[in-house]
Amino acid sequence: MKAPLFAAALAVLAIPASAHEFGFAGVLSNSNKGEMPGITLSVGKPLTDGPIALKSGMLYELEIEADGTGELALEGSGFFRAIWVNEVVVNGLEIRPFGLESVEFDEAGTMEIEFLAIKPGQYFLKIPGSNGESQRVDITIQ
Repeated sequence: MKAPLFAAALAVLAIPASAHEFGFAGVLSNSNKGEMPGITLSVGKPLTDGPIALKSGMLYELEIEADGTGELALEGSGFFRAIWVNEVVVNGLEIRPFGLESVEFDEAGTMEIEFLAIKPGQYFLKIPGSNGESQRVDITIQ
């Protein structure tokens, strides 16, 4: 009599649990998401309202919007090397790059970059060739 009970218990333990029974886990879970302000690319206008602070180990989505007033780019190789890019979404198309150096808009549009902040430090994103403070955003990863 004990043998059938033992066999039944082993059979139940052998059934793998499905993901929805435990919820999502890991760095891409919703419980690990942080909020950050967007960046606007427009000739002669500030990129954002002020510096951005992020936490290492948190997942963020950066929305970059260009208004089409000029062909504008953002560069910041130090920042792009301090994060892990999960995906870049342009016009509903998801791109899963190995890494980024810069992004550029030839016309009006929106780009979303989902990334995991990794390496703590002081970084920036800026419009290449510009030296104005409003054409640069300082980013701290804590």
